[in-house]
Amino acid sequence: MSANESASPAMIAVDHVSKSVTDSTGTLDILRDIDFSLAPRQTAAIVGASGSGKSTLLSIIAGLDTPTRGTVRIAGQDIFAINEDARAALRAQKVGFVFQSFQLMGSLTALENVMLPLELADRRDARQTATEMLARVGLGTRLGHYPRLLSGGEQQRVALARAFVVQPAVLLADEPTGSLDFATGERVMQLMFELNREQGTTLVLVTHDSAIAAQCERRITIEAGSVAGAHA
Repeated sequence: MSANESASPAMIAVDHVSKSVTDSTGTLDILRDIDFSLAPRQTAAIVGASGSGKSTLLSIIAGLDTPTRGTVRIAGQDIFAINEDARAALRAQKVGFVFQSFQLMGSLTALENVMLPLELADRRDARQTATEMLARVGLGTRLGHYPRLLSGGEQQRVALARAFVVQPAVLLADEPTGSLDFATGERVMQLMFELNREQGTTLVLVTHDSAIAAQCERRITIEAGSVAGAHA
């Protein structure tokens, strides 16, 4: 890592991460020696062509996938030095997620979807806090609506509310506007950045959209599994 990166305490530290898979045809290197760190409150876009390894890298940062080599630290904790149960607990406490496909529970209302991470954390104020967060994202009148009754933009706003309601130290977003039209995507991203500033979250997002990437403080370009550039 550079001297500038190591000068600040890292919220996310990706240290020489590589990922390979082997099958009957041989070994495929998906990621090669990825190395960077992000300070608390910093925002970064991971960009690159389809198949370059962006989403795999995001999954490894989340501890949902494991590297072949290297380490990832979240708030100083080596997430691959602990077992899966401990990683799940760490994610519940410190990490929020926003996905292209929303990943809402279809059998739960908007309010229940946002309450879910709070209830898993045994928060007694889950209903009130979730209600307030849905109002913050402009869905105060949609609390009882199921995902199938919401537009794509509304579903993504529910997903944002669910991600931010626990005030995570880290937010990971994988193509958050990929399923939305341009205008709706712009509004959702504006809301995401507003919430991020309000809560001081470290944000890492995967995107193909150069305009979205330009709103982040860092841009990490992945080409064929390697970092081709990391720019402020």
